[in-house]
Amino acid sequence: MTQGGAARRTVLGAAVLAAGGGMAGISAGSASAAQTAGATDTAEAAFAADARHGGGYRDLPVPLVIGHRGACGYRPEHTLGSYQLALDLGADVVEQDLVPTKDGHLVCRHENEIGGTTDVADHAEFASRRTTKSIDGVAVTGWFTEDFTLAELKTLRAKERIPAVRQRNTLYDGRWDVPTFEEVLRWADREGKRRGKRVWLHVETKHPTYFRSLGLGLEEPLAKLLRRYGRDGRNAPLFLQSFEPSSIQRLSKLVSAPRVVLLSAAGTRPWDFEQAKDPRTVADLVKPEGLKWIAGFAQGIGPTMDLIIPRDAAGKLGTPTTLVKDAHARGLVLHPYTARNENSFLPAEYRRGTDPAAYGDAFGAFKTYFEQGIDGIFTDNADTGLLAAEAFRPGRGR
Repeated sequence: MTQGGAARRTVLGAAVLAAGGGMAGISAGSASAAQTAGATDTAEAAFAADARHGGGYRDLPVPLVIGHRGACGYRPEHTLGSYQLALDLGADVVEQDLVPTKDGHLVCRHENEIGGTTDVADHAEFASRRTTKSIDGVAVTGWFTEDFTLAELKTLRAKERIPAVRQRNTLYDGRWDVPTFEEVLRWADREGKRRGKRVWLHVETKHPTYFRSLGLGLEEPLAKLLRRYGRDGRNAPLFLQSFEPSSIQRLSKLVSAPRVVLLSAAGTRPWDFEQAKDPRTVADLVKPEGLKWIAGFAQGIGPTMDLIIPRDAAGKLGTPTTLVKDAHARGLVLHPYTARNENSFLPAEYRRGTDPAAYGDAFGAFKTYFEQGIDGIFTDNADTGLLAAEAFRPGRGR
């Protein structure tokens, strides 16, 4: 059952009653309108009760299905259309990545370089802003959100990031703009009231050290928005995440919402570690002592799946590590990333045929991931993930 099931049952029940004869003195149209209004009132009342008494992240389903950048397997990523579809498909949580504009607004993009996800290249008025920058030590050429005001950014339209793999998604190019995070918070509140249940978000600060060096720190404006929309508390329907532990530490002093440290490949170092000359790598952070340190300011980790089940040179899954057990021993939940349906992203043994854009045995891969005991997973295809997760949720046979 997707979120909002109670509200839909109320509407359907009202429709059945109306079909059975309705009430004397009330026209069918009036009865239908009244019943729909009653269903809306019921959903809003349920939402208000959930907002007052809703549990925290420990009360969410396990394994949790997180709509990665929304439903980007089917719609251009980080658009309201992508977020809406993820929710409609039943995602337990919907993810946003945040970067700033020149005038300090937080907007939803996976990267601050927007040449690949918007039509900015088609705007002659912005041609001169194409440039090359060093982002976390990597030279990147394109157009960057920090060089645009929000008003300028709003003249652009979103498009599919990987059209060669997801050609069908290009049908939706140009339908949505780049949303601000405040617009997403308003959307989540509206959807929560309509469905009678809080909408959970998973919010990442992107390149926080880089942006702070530009005078565009992410954490303070993010915390301000969370307080404004009542998502700053311990039981707030929201996770905060970052690849830079110092960003999570900073956020831990500003708000009480649950926090997750993202972890990349074992041999890499978070950029804030690089800048601070901290010699630790991700390989150090996934050891018991590293996990103990993370547990001092976060409630979970978001490791790449390869840290849980490494792949060999042929791309096949190898022997699982002890990361799940070790993290759980420190009280941390695990939200690894990212499960996708296409062959090009799947472990070699789950690919079907030679077309990289074709779907492989995604259910087989999900089953293997869930068997590790993870608490949730980021996926571009929330419907696939939810169907696979059903067998692992309490009360269901495996």
